[in-house]
Amino acid sequence: MEGKANGPSENQAGRSVSGPTNPMVTPLLNDLYQFTMAYAYWKAGKHDERAVFDLYFRKNPFGGEYTIFAGLEECIRFIANFKLTEEEITFVRDSLPGSCEDGFFDYLRGINCSDVEVHAITEGSVVFPKVPLLRVEGPVAVVQLLETPFVNLINYASLVTTNAARHRFVAGKSKMLLEFGLRRAQVAHIIFNLLFELLIFVCS
Repeated sequence: MEGKANGPSENQAGRSVSGPTNPMVTPLLNDLYQFTMAYAYWKAGKHDERAVFDLYFRKNPFGGEYTIFAGLEECIRFIANFKLTEEEITFVRDSLPGSCEDGFFDYLRGINCSDVEVHAITEGSVVFPKVPLLRVEGPVAVVQLLETPFVNLINYASLVTTNAARHRFVAGKSKMLLEFGLRRAQVAHIIFNLLFELLIFVCS
C-alpha cells in the first residue's frame, strides 16, 4: 500500500490542499451513529486512543470480475480540510440526545485530521473484493467520523470509473467515448469531479 501525506511536507511549508470538489462533502456527510460512537469514546475517555480500519468492498459491480479503484484524491481533500463549523456543531448537538455533555461539543470544535495516516492502493488500480483499498489510522473518535464519508466517496467514484473502463474495453482504444453522465447522476455537483478526475484516464 502507498502512504499518502495529508499535510504540507517540510520543504513545502504553507502548501494547502483544496477541499472536496463537491461542496456537500462536509463532516456532516455522515451517519448519526458515527457521532453517537464518537461521543461514547469521548465519554469513556478513549477518544484519543489509536485505531486502524480497512476499507474494502464485498463484490464487484455489474456482475464483473474487477473494479477500478477511484475516489482517493477526494478522500485526501476531505481529511486535509476536516473541520466542523459552529453551525455544524449546533446541528450535531440538536441531533444527539439532550443528555450529551457540553464538553463533547467543545471537543468537536478542536478536532482535525492532523494525526491521521492514510495508506492506499494507487488510484486507478484494478482491485478485487475483500482486499483493503485504504488503511486509516488515527484517534479512534476521529477515524470513526471518517468511515461513512470515505465509503461514500470511494464507492460511487469506483462504480462510475469501473463502468467507464468496461465501456473502453468493449469499444477498444481506437474509438472515441462520449460521456453523458450528467443526464443520470443523482446529484449535479458530483459529475464535475467525476468527469475531470475519475473518467479521463479511462476514456482517453
